[in-house]
Amino acid sequence: MALLRHACLTTWAPAGVLLASLLLSGCQSAYYDVMEQAGVHKRDILSDRVVAARDAQQDADEQFSSALERYQSVVTVPESKLSRAYGDLESDYERSQAAAERVSQRIDAIESVAQALFSEWEGELDQYQNQTYRRQSEQELEQTRQRYSEMLDAMHRAEDTMPPVLTVMHDNVLFLKHNLNARAIGALKGEVSQLETQIATLRREMQASIERSNRFIDGMEPTS
Repeated sequence: MALLRHACLTTWAPAGVLLASLLLSGCQSAYYDVMEQAGVHKRDILSDRVVAARDAQQDADEQFSSALERYQSVVTVPESKLSRAYGDLESDYERSQAAAERVSQRIDAIESVAQALFSEWEGELDQYQNQTYRRQSEQELEQTRQRYSEMLDAMHRAEDTMPPVLTVMHDNVLFLKHNLNARAIGALKGEVSQLETQIATLRREMQASIERSNRFIDGMEPTS
C-alpha cells in the first residue's frame, strides 16, 4: 500500500496540471480499490480522514494560540534581546504556516474520498430489488451528505481564518528582521491587538469545526 501511495505521488510530478489531476484521480481510485479488497471501505477511510483533520485543526488551534502568546511577550523584551525574539517569532510563524498547510491538506483528503463515497453510494441505489431497503439507504445517504456539508462548511470557515493571521505574522517577522530596535517594538505593540482579535476569531471557528467533526464522526459509527 505504501508503494502504491509512493507511485501515485511520484508518477505525475513532472506532468502538466491537467494530466497530474487525471493521474492523481486514477491513483486515488486504485488506492480505494486496494483498500476495499483489504476490507477497508470508503466510509471507513472518510471517518479516519475526518479524525485526522480534526486533530490537525486542534494542533493548529494550539499553535496559533502559542504564537499569540509569543507576540504578546515580545513587545516587553528589552532591545538587547530583540535578535533572539526575532528568531522565536520566525519559528512560530513557520510552525503556524505548517499547521495551516496540514489542515488544508487534511480537508482536501476528506473531499476526495467523500466524493468517491457519495458517487458510489448513489450509483448502487438502483441495484436494490427491495424498495424498502433502497428508500432507507437513500435517506441515509441524504442525511450523511447533509451532515458532511455542514462539517465541510465549518472546516472551510476555520481554514479561511488562518491566511489573514499568517499575513500579519509574516509582515511583523519581516519588519523585525530589518529593524531590531525600539521602533520595531513600538510597531509590534500596535499589531498585537489586531492579532488578538484575529486569533480569537480563528480559535472560535476552529472549535466550531472540531465540534462539527466530532458530530460527523459519531454519526458515521455503526448503530448497535
